[in-house]
Amino acid sequence: MIIKKKKAYRVVVKQEFCKGCNLCIEYCKPRVLASSPSLNEMGYHYAEAAKPGECTGCMACTLVCPDLVIEVYGE
Repeated sequence: MIIKKKKAYRVVVKQEFCKGCNLCIEYCKPRVLASSPSLNEMGYHYAEAAKPGECTGCMACTLVCPDLVIEVYGE
């Protein structure tokens, strides 16, 4: 029996450029992203990876982000 190791993914949000539209949060099926309680320099609650280990690498967040501030990396 061969057991395949689940590939790990890492979500990176450029926090200072995020306008807090929350589209990425809505489209993230595994609910990895959440709105930060902190504010960035522009005064927005930016998106952050609340459950980073649960990212499936679907990249839906990167596709819906109007400001292109999210990147997903396979590890």
